Amino acid sequence: MSKGNYLDRYDTATRTKHWTMAVLFILAGLSGLAFFHPAFFFLTNLFGGGSWTRILHPFLGVGAFAVFALIYVKLKDHNRFEPVDREWIAKSSEMLKGNKAAMPPVGRYNAGQKFVFWSMAGGLLVLLVTGITFWQPYFRGFFPIEVIRFAVVLHALSAVVVILSLIMHVYATIWVKGTLRAMTRGNVSEGWAKQNHPLWHKEVTGKGQ
Repeated sequence: MSKGNYLDRYDTATRTKHWTMAVLFILAGLSGLAFFHPAFFFLTNLFGGGSWTRILHPFLGVGAFAVFALIYVKLKDHNRFEPVDREWIAKSSEMLKGNKAAMPPVGRYNAGQKFVFWSMAGGLLVLLVTGITFWQPYFRGFFPIEVIRFAVVLHALSAVVVILSLIMHVYATIWVKGTLRAMTRGNVSEGWAKQNHPLWHKEVTGKGQ
C-alpha cells in the first residue's frame, strides 16, 4: 500500500516479531558467549550469575527460534533464490563499490538479503537441535557422550555463522540509508524502493518498466 511518497513494507506484527527475536537472540548470544571462553564469563553478571545464565540460555534460544519460525513462515516465499540472484552475486563487487547502477533489478529482497535469511534459518535450526542434546536436566541423559561432544562443537560453529549473518544484516541496514525505517516505521520512501528494489517497487505501485 502506498501512503504519499512512502510504501508499506512491514506490518506491525512482523516488526514486533523482528525486534522480539533480535532481543532474545542477543540475550541468548551473550549468555552463550559467557560459557564459550573464561574471558567472557563476566557476562554472567548480566543474568544473575553462572547458575541463572545456564538456566536462562536454552530458554532464550528456544524463544528466539520460535519467533524466527513465525517470521520464516511469512517471508520464506519472498526469499527463494531466482535466476536474477546469480547475476546479482556475480556483480556483488559493484555493490561493494557503491555502484548500484550496475546491479540487476531485484524484487523484495536481493541475493545478499536472501543469503542472510537462509543462513539464519539453517543456523538457528542447528542451534536448536544440537542444544537439545546437552540441555540439562531435560534431555542430556538421552544421548551418548560422543553425540553430545559433537553437538557442542557444531553448536558453537552454528553460533558463529548466525552471529556473522546478524552482523552482515546490521551492517547492510546501516550502510543502505533509509533501510532502518522499514523496521521502525514499517514503510520506505518510493525513492529508496526504486533505487534498491525496483521490481518490488513496480509490483506494489504498478509504475516503471
